[in-house]
Amino acid sequence: MKKYYILCILPLIWVGLISFVINNDPPAKRGGAEKLPSKGTIPRLAWYSVPAKETNLQRYEELKEAGITINFSFFQSMADAEQSLNMAQKVGIKVVLSCPELRTEPEKTVKKFMNHPAIAGYFLRDEPSRSEFADLAKWAKRVQSVDDKHFCYVNTLPIYAENWQFETATEQDTLTSLTYREYLKTFIKEVPMQFISYDAYCIIGDSLRANYYENLEIMADECKQVGKDFWAFGLTTGSSLPVNFPPPTLAELRLQIYSILAYGAQGVQYFTYWTPGPEENNVWDFYKGPIGLDGKRTVTYDRLKQMNEEVKNLSGVFYGSKVLSVRHTGEATPKGTRRLSKLPEGIKVLDTNGASAAVSTLQNGKNTFVVVVNSSFKKSMQLTIFGDENLKKVLKDGTVVPASFYTSTMEVEPGDAAIYMIPEK
Repeated sequence: MKKYYILCILPLIWVGLISFVINNDPPAKRGGAEKLPSKGTIPRLAWYSVPAKETNLQRYEELKEAGITINFSFFQSMADAEQSLNMAQKVGIKVVLSCPELRTEPEKTVKKFMNHPAIAGYFLRDEPSRSEFADLAKWAKRVQSVDDKHFCYVNTLPIYAENWQFETATEQDTLTSLTYREYLKTFIKEVPMQFISYDAYCIIGDSLRANYYENLEIMADECKQVGKDFWAFGLTTGSSLPVNFPPPTLAELRLQIYSILAYGAQGVQYFTYWTPGPEENNVWDFYKGPIGLDGKRTVTYDRLKQMNEEVKNLSGVFYGSKVLSVRHTGEATPKGTRRLSKLPEGIKVLDTNGASAAVSTLQNGKNTFVVVVNSSFKKSMQLTIFGDENLKKVLKDGTVVPASFYTSTMEVEPGDAAIYMIPEK
């Protein structure tokens, strides 16, 4: 009887020992998996976020749950702004300050809020015309004379503003005789910003805007020349008038965010978080933002949350990275871009099998990353990629595994990105 008992218990002991070894082994020894290190995370800003009348703990916890790290709302008083800052502090996010007093009494307002733990920066202007640069520069310098530790924020125009039609001569001054590159270059030179922000939305109806990637090329190039970072947007709210911007599918959202990250964006922004109602605007017909007109979550909220989780997990790729090159594949490369003609060192084969893609090579610390973004938000892409024995594949949760674990040809879903790492030899 005792011998039978011993024989029965021995397998259980072995199972326990094997389980202990597996669970206490370093991740790198379990099938070659490792976690991608990161020095920080990409900031994720919600434009037109929680309105003043909804400032409460539940709403700010909901905002954080969606993966937002910076709240930006237009407040009509310092009291409302302070309430937002206090609530943001409780949940562990930041706030870009916007209130009338910041304009009328900038030094006094900045002194009041500069030491608040939740302050991220100060909003000055959205999409300024050329004639506003001098005034913005003076305003920014007044703010920075009191607080140079937090950023001033101005959101610049997109490239397609060159073609906008205006009703008055004053409005027409938006770009005047400047090309978009000249507009941007002049803004960077004259208005002292810690980073450059701009919004451009790539999907109109069911088509990709022709000059979307050209805008990214110019923005990335001008910022690189002066050593500044840039932040860019993804559209998260639909509108039917005056332009047909559809509320994004996950594929459309991924296309926007992975494209800007591939070009080196160091901040991700979303327009909008809260759906603006007719009382907030008299031009746009907005609908189905992450928080709808009725104050309840829409399907866009869940897509935003998933997108932010991916961005957070992949900060080891994108945060603090430097763009070495961005090239494009496909039958016809987008306007203003260049075709992929030379593969990064360590990559022997990279073939999108005729599909359009943006191929970015990034340097982050000692590692090189190759990011392949499917430029179609409608069709999957068959990507064939093969490298030497050091090539690794970066998964959506930030895990890194040998690329040899996967087949050389993989499906990349619409708008999605495939990411590979070439470690320092």
